[in-house]
Amino acid sequence: MRIFKFGGASVKDADGIKNVFSVLEKVGHQETLLVISAMGKTTNALELVIKNYFDKSNELHSSLQDVRKYHNQILLDLFDDEENDVFYAVNSHFADLEYFLRSNKSPNYNFVYDQVVCYGEIISTTIVSHYFNYAGLKNNWIDVRNFIKTDNNYRDADVDWEKTQQFISKGVKKKSLNITQGFLGSDENNFTTTLGREGSDYTAAIFAYCLNAESVTIWKDVPGVMNADPRFFENAILLNQISYREAIELAFYGASVIHPKTLQPLQKKEIPLFVKSFINPLLPGTSVSKGKDLEPQTPCFIVKKGQLLLSLSSIDFSFIMEENISEIFSLLHQYKIKTSLIQNSAISFSVCVEDKFGNFNELKTILSKKFKVSYNENVSLYTIRHFDEKAAKTVEKDKTVLVKQISRETMQIVTKE
Repeated sequence: MRIFKFGGASVKDADGIKNVFSVLEKVGHQETLLVISAMGKTTNALELVIKNYFDKSNELHSSLQDVRKYHNQILLDLFDDEENDVFYAVNSHFADLEYFLRSNKSPNYNFVYDQVVCYGEIISTTIVSHYFNYAGLKNNWIDVRNFIKTDNNYRDADVDWEKTQQFISKGVKKKSLNITQGFLGSDENNFTTTLGREGSDYTAAIFAYCLNAESVTIWKDVPGVMNADPRFFENAILLNQISYREAIELAFYGASVIHPKTLQPLQKKEIPLFVKSFINPLLPGTSVSKGKDLEPQTPCFIVKKGQLLLSLSSIDFSFIMEENISEIFSLLHQYKIKTSLIQNSAISFSVCVEDKFGNFNELKTILSKKFKVSYNENVSLYTIRHFDEKAAKTVEKDKTVLVKQISRETMQIVTKE
């Protein structure tokens, strides 16, 4: 079997869905399982519904209607007959969502998030599946929540691999074209869970692992994995081949093309992953597989904007020892602040961090009791894999360098622009 993953950008409108159909006509659809995300920016729109729900806002109804109208327009653009079963199926999903919002008693934000946001994927795949049938491509729609079983750590659930393997092995019709949802699972009480943002790639890898698939293809609006983000770097080039190890390194440092968790199950069974363009589906794209670390051999640039450089020094000029560092990392973990770079000397300790959840001010108050705290906000962290002098100069040009750190294959530079 082959596993294909199509993200939200590929199914954002009727033309996008028709293009996915066209891709399958070109590359084949036998013995294939499609993992499909919510359409366009639907996840963001449903997050606004959740916000309005908890705020008890008068905007709750209108924010939900916006999601409904968006999908209804796609239906009208795809289907000539409003009597088609798909209209009933989609309305039924929206009715279930509205019932949940009326009847829910749980104050747990993460629980509510997963029960609401899942409808993006459920409705998206319902529309795609019905359209394919309507256009003559028979397929089997499956609810991923009956296959991927997890714990109840809502919004970032861990997969129960043993149960998941059993359900997938028994339940997936391997000879058919199957369509299912990315990002979702369910716990032992059959409540919906999610695998973390961008978790649809991971869903594809889970199915590939459990089905011993021949390959996974992630279809994107780029020709493959580039050595740099074209938005920030001129002359970015396509990488033809990346080893699993190199891809995991790039993902660790923040390359956004491949979800970090996706690569591990694929590496275990040496299942190749391809990143290809849904605009030009017959181009070879990038292969992530066993083999050369990188082809062509070239510096790879990763940039993380909006970072925070935090420097701590001892108030009494005593050494910063292991117990101090251990305490600092414990606090960073407690306040959910992700560390991307570490540098220390005898009496100081610096970290470049991402304050995704806005907890830095609280952390700073705690740290100030024991350390002298200084920091730079809104800095950029550049990571260069397989760096050379020219690559470093490209990054440093017209910027103030705050920290520079070099290891055998990786250079990291924190800058203020």
